[in-house]
Amino acid sequence: MKISITRNNWISIASVVIFLVLWKLLSLHFHSEFIVPSPEKTFKALCHLFVEKGFLSVVGTTVLRGVIGFAVAAIFGIAAGIIAGLYSGFNAYITPILVTIRSIPVIAITLLALIWFNPYSVPVFIGILTMFPMVCTNVISGMNSVDKSLVQMAEFYKVGKKRIIKELYIPAIAPFIFSGISNAFGIGWRAIIVGEVLGQPKYGIGTNMQTAQIFLNVDVLIAWTCIAVLLSYFFEILIKNIERHALKWTRVRS
Repeated sequence: MKISITRNNWISIASVVIFLVLWKLLSLHFHSEFIVPSPEKTFKALCHLFVEKGFLSVVGTTVLRGVIGFAVAAIFGIAAGIIAGLYSGFNAYITPILVTIRSIPVIAITLLALIWFNPYSVPVFIGILTMFPMVCTNVISGMNSVDKSLVQMAEFYKVGKKRIIKELYIPAIAPFIFSGISNAFGIGWRAIIVGEVLGQPKYGIGTNMQTAQIFLNVDVLIAWTCIAVLLSYFFEILIKNIERHALKWTRVRS
């Protein structure tokens, strides 16, 4: 099978190479593994983490927290967004709440959550509170984008509300839902790790990052950061693939 590399692929590869060269130059300039470890030392630390006992427990627990927080935020965000799009009164009610939640700094939410919940629940709570407003706001925008004349015509011919939602609203808001989910998961993933850093549950990427920072294992800290980035990239690709198939299905249904 022939593999073709486009111009943009070469630009991306060059970007990575330049980043690694700059990283190496910084490590040589500071000449201290406690400030900027070399790329090769960090890579060795990364490989060591993969074979370390308990690695899967650490990563799996963080992923589980992310999936739980994401699922709860998506379910309630989509439901609230659809209701707000259908009923202006509920939209007026929920808008100040969404603005308030979006405006609260993550660190403030984390500190409050540490008082209210146990360390194992803190990251999930922060993830939900971070992702919910983004999903809900996008769904409301999608609901508002629906052609009102089509809705009025459907109501004139006494088409049921469930059918209107299924055949008019859902196909229209699907792109907005996936856009909100993609953005929310990217930000929520970081918030969950921040919650682990401060909450210090037994297992978690954030917990191990904090431990590495305490002992000045900067190479290990960067290695855990790379793992978090790789997981985020994996889920972003997964969401995009699901979006592509789901949007294809909604176009066929409509």
